[in-house]
Amino acid sequence: MYAEKIKVVADPAYPLDGLLTLPDGTEGPFPAVVMVHGSGPSNKDEKVLKLTPFKDLAEGLAKHGIASLRYDKRTFAHARKMKKLDLTAREETIDDAVAALDMLKNDRRIDTNRIFILGHSMGAMLAPRIDAEGGNAKGMIMLAGTPIRLEDVVLRQLQQGQTKNPLLKGFTWAEYKFCAKKFATLPQMSDEEAKKKKFMGNLTLYYFKEMGRKSASEYLLENEKPALLLQGGKDFQVLEDVDFKAFREQLADRPNVTFKVYPELNHCFVNGIYNDILKASKEYSVEQHIGDAVMDDIAAFILQQR
Repeated sequence: MYAEKIKVVADPAYPLDGLLTLPDGTEGPFPAVVMVHGSGPSNKDEKVLKLTPFKDLAEGLAKHGIASLRYDKRTFAHARKMKKLDLTAREETIDDAVAALDMLKNDRRIDTNRIFILGHSMGAMLAPRIDAEGGNAKGMIMLAGTPIRLEDVVLRQLQQGQTKNPLLKGFTWAEYKFCAKKFATLPQMSDEEAKKKKFMGNLTLYYFKEMGRKSASEYLLENEKPALLLQGGKDFQVLEDVDFKAFREQLADRPNVTFKVYPELNHCFVNGIYNDILKASKEYSVEQHIGDAVMDDIAAFILQQR
């Protein structure tokens, strides 16, 4: 395995440090994935306390002969600049993911017919949109995603007492009710009105309105590209019996979609310990790594696509 430092540049004002991880042994061309982060600022390893899901995936997939590109998220690398913007998913995630995919398409070491989007959490929610809005990948690997609107997920996690999600930290029950009231006005609100309504920090209600125009399932139903959807049975942030169930129902008649649940794994696809959203910090503070079962399934999915 060899990791090469690169820069992902969708906008010259926001260059992002990244790593292109290549398998040992041959010169390629290799199938490859671009990794897309979950919500909030995140580095190239998608580090959450003691967990590093993207680093684990890059190293594990390289052993299967699969290259990967991962990079610091724009809100992590340029936090101060980004705070001054009226942020949407496009500036936060989509443009950089498309730029990363374009980089791989122009690298002779990469099999340009087998480049995939691998998204985790919110990155999984956005993976089909990234593909549709310029990514043009071979297929998608979606870990712990949901077709449910982001504002509904936010409210549910607040109800559960979730405080570790960077979008939710510090909220009280009174603030939950305040958010619920704000979100209830979204369907009737125009884009211009939503852009003027502050939610928190540099986020306006337009962030949610824009992202909620079309769900991940709706994007997936517009094509028949291969899609692998993975879920942890002990995930207390994205739920098997709610979010994954919704995917199964909405995509039941879509060809080329594969569903897989790992009963003992959590949101980061390592062993669930407490199965309690109130102990998220404690659970993610235990050093663990993504195991062979997940790695083997992702690799098999990629390698069978021609």
